Amino acid sequence: MPETMLLIQMAVLLLVIGAFAGILAGLLGVGGGIVLVPAFFYAFQTLGYGGDQLMQMCLATSLATIIVTSLRSVLAHNKKGAVDWAILRAWAPGIMIGAVVGMLVVSGLRSSTLQAIFGVLALVVGLYMGFGRSEWRLGQAMPKGISLAALSPSVGFLSVLMGIGGGSFGVPLMTLYNTPIHRAVATAAGFGIAIAVPSVIGFLFVSIDPATRPPYTIGAVNLVAFVLVIAMTLITAPIGARMAHAMDPKPLKRVFAVFLVLVALNMLRKAMMG
Repeated sequence: MPETMLLIQMAVLLLVIGAFAGILAGLLGVGGGIVLVPAFFYAFQTLGYGGDQLMQMCLATSLATIIVTSLRSVLAHNKKGAVDWAILRAWAPGIMIGAVVGMLVVSGLRSSTLQAIFGVLALVVGLYMGFGRSEWRLGQAMPKGISLAALSPSVGFLSVLMGIGGGSFGVPLMTLYNTPIHRAVATAAGFGIAIAVPSVIGFLFVSIDPATRPPYTIGAVNLVAFVLVIAMTLITAPIGARMAHAMDPKPLKRVFAVFLVLVALNMLRKAMMG
């Protein structure tokens, strides 16, 4: 009976997390991963699952949800002709290599180290969201040659370290290189697939101590969290998108940036305590 109660508690927590992530994704165009990873962490910890591999499960499960959400997003954007397939084709191989390296690094690190890394990177993303300007430019066209060879694996690597899709690093990078924002958002969804698919395949083979993992976990991916979060985001993301059309998302983006900075600082605090 206690295990049944634990599963019910876990299901309720995950449904709330999925609903929140879906609304945010629809409202702000922010990938769910940046919310899901800390949310999974607190949910699993609250339910009594901890240990040195907790962050690995949070990152892997978040990336598994990104396969589905990114695929839906690419298909929807492609219908409107917004995906820049030339950028995607050029960047995907490097991103996939970086994602695999990221998965291997993550599987060898302690949970507290991964918390610290997530905290630092989320702080950078939050500050960019809060203070970044749409007119900032690093170049007038997407980089090629050595720059492309260096930047594309970096996007994949850093995204896996945070358990996120292509939006948080891909969109700013493309806009800094003069890609229109709608095209950048659509193409970054494709980055998400290139990040999530190879890394999740790897995470399915990561060995997690059975005593510290939630039920129905394969490798580092928790199937209960994956299914429930996907189900809720499918329902709530369109609600968030409708809300975005009814209000100005700019001040909301600043509020979210503050929220993200607070989440990042809390993660860093927990990492230091751990």
